[in-house]
Amino acid sequence: MNISLSKEEQIKYSRSLSLKGFGAEAQLKLKNASVLVIGAGGLGCPALLYLTTAGVGVIGIADGDVVSLTNLPRQVLYDINHVGQKKAEVARRILTNKNPSVNIQIYPDFITPENCLPIAENYDVIIDASDNFETRYLLNDACVVLNKPLIYAALHEFEGQISVFNHKNGPTLRCLFPEIPKTGTINNCADTGVLSVLPGLIGVWQAQEAVKIITGIGEVLNGKLLVYNSLYNEVNVISFELNEANKQFRNLNHLINKKYEEIDASTLNKLLEKDHIQIVDVREPDEFDIENIGGLNVPLAELSHRFKELNIKKRTVVICQSGKRSLVAVDLIKKQYPDIEICHLKGGLNNYLL
Repeated sequence: MNISLSKEEQIKYSRSLSLKGFGAEAQLKLKNASVLVIGAGGLGCPALLYLTTAGVGVIGIADGDVVSLTNLPRQVLYDINHVGQKKAEVARRILTNKNPSVNIQIYPDFITPENCLPIAENYDVIIDASDNFETRYLLNDACVVLNKPLIYAALHEFEGQISVFNHKNGPTLRCLFPEIPKTGTINNCADTGVLSVLPGLIGVWQAQEAVKIITGIGEVLNGKLLVYNSLYNEVNVISFELNEANKQFRNLNHLINKKYEEIDASTLNKLLEKDHIQIVDVREPDEFDIENIGGLNVPLAELSHRFKELNIKKRTVVICQSGKRSLVAVDLIKKQYPDIEICHLKGGLNNYLL
């Protein structure tokens, strides 16, 4: 973790550093943060540009598309010379020139159920700058599994909307819109069009929400859907509540391998009495500090980098708060160590600590 700003960074970010309520502490939080942007198009371009110039330490770009002529009115990172080139690769070159101290990671592929978890687990905040419902719901479900905030936005003609999902156990996309709209019921921007300046406004708004989440300033659009009408300068904010029944990860159920043994609270107690097991708690450190039953605390997002800390000769029980992250963790550990004896606590600590 970086604990100070360089002299060059102090000069570069001087306007932010002198801002009351922000200062060096907030700037350091940005430097030590990571944000993944899914989609380097109309929303992604302005979001990426301002996240880079704001000084976010690591920025990921996931997009498998190439620049086309129709992109240029809205996607402000590209010019005519980039037509036919991979968006992620072009964006990295341009953004690196904007701020060489930012680490730009690219994934020049479209997000799929197979790659979303391995990519997203490495980032603190996820920005959905995609343009289709399948990807939006997939990202929502992945963020529920990984317990990460998702900054959502969508565009339609002259209107844009933005919200923050799954922030501090807040509502998710499925709490607002439980199911993916049926094909043909809602047209996309390619069919209905979109005002060319609108993605810039909403994309910058997404970057702003990311900065607020990372630094802790202001109020985040958690449980609120902001709808902006660019024709009449109207802004409406719609509040919605968390619905646990909709806080699911349906798009990823088939990937999370459930053949591994699940144990209940009573079985875990019996195993703990024998003291021959290894507990791996994949919650975040702040969750672990509040309440735990001991064991090794390895957050799910860090797991792939900390496999060597596991004792693969011991029977292993993976736990989390609700049993969702532990399922993902078991799958990751089993792929790394196929012969390990492993199971997870069904229902997580929510059931165990009743």
